[in-house]
Amino acid sequence: MNIDGAVAEIGNAHAMPGLPMAWQWSPMSRFVFSLAMDPDGHWAYQMNSLDVHDDGLARAVLAFARQHQLGRGREARPLTVLPGFSYGAYGFDAVAAASPTVHGYHHGRNEALNEVVSAVFPAYRCEFRGDENLEEAVLRFKRMLRPTLLSRLPVPYLRMRYENTRTGSGSVGTSRGFTTQDVLLRELGLLEGAHGSFVEFENSHGEVRRVEWDGSWLVNGQPEDLRLSDEWVMTALGCPKTGLT
Repeated sequence: MNIDGAVAEIGNAHAMPGLPMAWQWSPMSRFVFSLAMDPDGHWAYQMNSLDVHDDGLARAVLAFARQHQLGRGREARPLTVLPGFSYGAYGFDAVAAASPTVHGYHHGRNEALNEVVSAVFPAYRCEFRGDENLEEAVLRFKRMLRPTLLSRLPVPYLRMRYENTRTGSGSVGTSRGFTTQDVLLRELGLLEGAHGSFVEFENSHGEVRRVEWDGSWLVNGQPEDLRLSDEWVMTALGCPKTGLT
């Protein structure tokens, strides 16, 4: 695959200042696409931004991804994450890569190019468990993480199941499903006074907490002086304080 040749065919693509073997283009006014090619010319890393673009952040993400060959090759996991990244005042602590089967950035336009591109973006380590299968990766990448938004807060890896005897609501089956921290906080708050109810959730480290109300709070069967807040939830999910409001 001739990656630089494929990029040259994109109407308004131009060399990206400050990063060799890298290009930028804008398919429409709200988007900026940035792509950097590996030195051997066999793989590339693409970062897309929506509404707000930062050249410095894009260069840093692409350079980091290229240095570590994030998501390179057909054997790469659907989602790959590497901590140790930082840039300026941003709270990101990692860079993540989605495989071609997940991102589809060039699907329908240039399938050959699509197959040799990792979609990379600044991320938070707490957003990934590291063993996401293809279905989970597509859900997280396309519907939950909002990877093109540079101002985004963490979207923690969070799987939950629950049952509330008072509201009559609950999850279906015994498996924990993906959800968001605001849903978790809401259901935890509804536990108080609802005897026989529970909320069970799992974070990116595989740690599971089962929270119940039995006249007082129980966490994994042990009494705990639980003061529910965004901070408590984000701490339990292993996310940095930048995600707290």
